Order: sequence, then structure tokens, then C-alpha cells
Amino acid sequence: MLFRRKGWLRKEYDEKLITEIQSLKREWLNKKQLLDKCVDPSDDIILETKMAEVKYFSLFKEAKYRKVVSKH
Repeated sequence: MLFRRKGWLRKEYDEKLITEIQSLKREWLNKKQLLDKCVDPSDDIILETKMAEVKYFSLFKEAKYRKVVSKH
């Protein structure tokens, strides 16, 4: 019984991880696109873009480590 619950929890958190990764990817790409369009970007925009990239890739590495597969 304990093992079934463990599998269920893993599946639930894997789905949340995939959703969060997709959200962070959209956010990062939007900020990157904004940065590319700026003629003279401020340090804040550059920093926000870099932070979004770091968040996305850290969760991406976690998903790769856990061998999570997207069903989309």
C-alpha cells in the first residue's frame, strides 16, 4: 500500500514539475525576446532575463535527473 502511494505522489509531482518548466520556459523566452528588441537594455532587464534562464535550466536539469517525460 505504501508503494502505491509513493508512485502516485511521484506522478503528481512530476506533472507539477513539467507544468512549472513549461511556464518558466515561456517566461524566459518572453524576457529574452524583449531583451533582443531593446536598443539599450537596462541592467535590471538583463538580470531578470538571466535569472529566468537559470530557473528554467535548473528545473530542466532536475527533470532530466529524475527522468521525467512530458506527455505533450
